[in-house]
Amino acid sequence: MADKDIIMATGRRKTSIAVVKLVKGKGRIFVNGKTLRNYIGNRPAIEMLVYRPLVLTETQDRYDVRVKAVGGGIVAQCGAIRHGISRALLKSNEDFRSVLKVEGLLTRDPRVKERKKYGRKRARKRFQFSKR
Repeated sequence: MADKDIIMATGRRKTSIAVVKLVKGKGRIFVNGKTLRNYIGNRPAIEMLVYRPLVLTETQDRYDVRVKAVGGGIVAQCGAIRHGISRALLKSNEDFRSVLKVEGLLTRDPRVKERKKYGRKRARKRFQFSKR
């Protein structure tokens, strides 16, 4: 597939959904109208997590990324953004599949919160047991 003006993809993680648009640009990431650094605060580890697919494919200065993220917390949203960026890069160039697949960036992380069970405080925590 040749490079288009806008490449869209959806990423998911836990209960978060991120709709990602790749636009030709200088490598800036905007999430819900804010820059990534302003959106996540001072968390460099999470920032590196989001930039990982762009760094691996060496396209960090070729695209601007615009994201609409909803649901979940900041970290789950960043995981969804990373998944969305990876899928969008794959649409832009099919040759990136091998690089992204080895790093596990194309796989949706299936882990979600376990539901609360009846007769328990939470999913697995029990009420205090009294022998006598």
